[in-house]
Amino acid sequence: MITEDMVRAALRNVVDPEIGLDIVNLGLIYRVDVLDNGRVVDIDMTLTTPACPAGPQIIEQVRREVLSLADVYKALQDVKINLVWTPFWNPSLMSEDAREELGLY
Repeated sequence: MITEDMVRAALRNVVDPEIGLDIVNLGLIYRVDVLDNGRVVDIDMTLTTPACPAGPQIIEQVRREVLSLADVYKALQDVKINLVWTPFWNPSLMSEDAREELGLY
């Protein structure tokens, strides 16, 4: 069955085009739940700003990357993406590696 770790690994392929880092290391993924025996993946995520011009593109990439797991995990049928603003994203949510890459210490 698909797991949260597998979903997060797939989401590392989604790169914020303005920043050039993946959304997992940027801290944009707040929650991943695998529900209904692997049929549904439910994700809470945010963007770096509500006015992010790449928002629709990022959200669609999230959907595609997770659904691509259905090639191996045949039970997967749906991805629910909840765009949330609490907590509001800030650089402290990034991984240490991402902060270093952007020169934020």
